[in-house]
Amino acid sequence: MFTIRKATVDDRFLIHELASRVWENTYETILSKEQLDYMFDMMYAPENIRKQMEEWHHQFFIISADNTPAGYLSVEKTGEDTYNFQKIYSVPEAHGTGIGRFIIEQGVEYLRRIHPGPFTVELYVNRQNPAVGFYEHMGLRKKDTRDYPIGNGYYMNDYIMEMRVDN
Repeated sequence: MFTIRKATVDDRFLIHELASRVWENTYETILSKEQLDYMFDMMYAPENIRKQMEEWHHQFFIISADNTPAGYLSVEKTGEDTYNFQKIYSVPEAHGTGIGRFIIEQGVEYLRRIHPGPFTVELYVNRQNPAVGFYEHMGLRKKDTRDYPIGNGYYMNDYIMEMRVDN
């Protein structure tokens, strides 16, 4: 059984620990070790998670499987009627259990509760990420591509995927 709860700043260490369990497993065949390390620190150092929560107003959620933390989601409002799922991850041992579907469905339900009227969910997905097909199955569609510079000569080479939600 899966549960979801809003994360607090105190959860930044838990998010860091969960990310350390998923990050390399997700990207080791896509990105160089140097880029993996650079991006992990940029996104998941506890101080950077705090900044995302407090300064950038990303709402993080912790997903548990049978009362054990097994994944996380972060949501950012990027426009009047647009939200970005910044991070959708689950630990490798939870893959194939329905946790990904649960995370996306719960993220959309959260947005339905806080946003009156229709809205769009965006997701940036590395173009080599095998999860692209799963996201399409969940109703997200490829809208565009982006090659976004993140420093140190590295880029995020993503599909911009989106889903329109009539609320």
